[in-house]
Amino acid sequence: MMVQNILDFFKNLPDKYCTECGEKIDEQSECYGNTCPNCLHVKSHE
Repeated sequence: MMVQNILDFFKNLPDKYCTECGEKIDEQSECYGNTCPNCLHVKSHE
C-alpha cells in the first residue's frame, strides 16, 4: 500500500541537527530548514 510506505518513510527519517549549534531539532526531520528555533531567534507565542 502506497500510503503506508510514505508513512514508514517519514517515520524512519534520521534525526536532524542544527548546523549552527549542533542541537537536535525536534519534529522537523521532514522540513528543509536546518537551523533550530533558538539559533533563528524565534520567540514562542505563549
